Amino acid sequence: MDGQVSSDLIEKWLKAWSLSRQLPLPVHYKSGLMVDVREEKQSKRYVFPTCNDDFFELAQTINEPWIFLKVCASFEEFKDKIPERWVLQPQGYMMYCSSPMEFADKNLPDKYRFEYKQYESTFLVNIMENNVVASSGRIVFVDDLAVYDRIFTEKDHRRKGLASFLMKELEKIALSKGFFNNFLVATEQGKKLYELLGWKLYSLYTSIVIERE
Repeated sequence: MDGQVSSDLIEKWLKAWSLSRQLPLPVHYKSGLMVDVREEKQSKRYVFPTCNDDFFELAQTINEPWIFLKVCASFEEFKDKIPERWVLQPQGYMMYCSSPMEFADKNLPDKYRFEYKQYESTFLVNIMENNVVASSGRIVFVDDLAVYDRIFTEKDHRRKGLASFLMKELEKIALSKGFFNNFLVATEQGKKLYELLGWKLYSLYTSIVIERE
């Protein structure tokens, strides 16, 4: 990956995102993609590789709440070109890693254990404590890409390194299947962890939505 936003890469990632959540696969909408999310506060999401005419046309015509517009660009690039009804969401970061991640040589604390599940092309890894999920993540394989998704640690189990153990376990699955191109979308907080593990920024990923009628 050379840092240029690739429509093909975005399509693979969004397909994996949909498979992870067991949603309908993305469909093309002009130069972007659309996923029918069907959630109360996210009915659909449109994703575009650049701030182009198709993106701006949707921003002008959509009035309904909870339809997300997402684009691989900074908010500064388009904030003055969209109606004021759109609300900026927390910044996202598309990231990639094509070499082995950098982990400290430590073992999972004794009170925790791994749990593994699979549905279709999605592999789920949980870190459990007394049969309760402490940390969780998924990896989905689409073509040549391994997509890491829904990585989280419950509040009471944070700052114990569980996310690193989780990423290491997910990477083992990817490597066992011959996948070396890794991709994810991070939050501000997650970005710091992934950078420590060797991930690099691919693109900013900015979301806007109309929050109410």
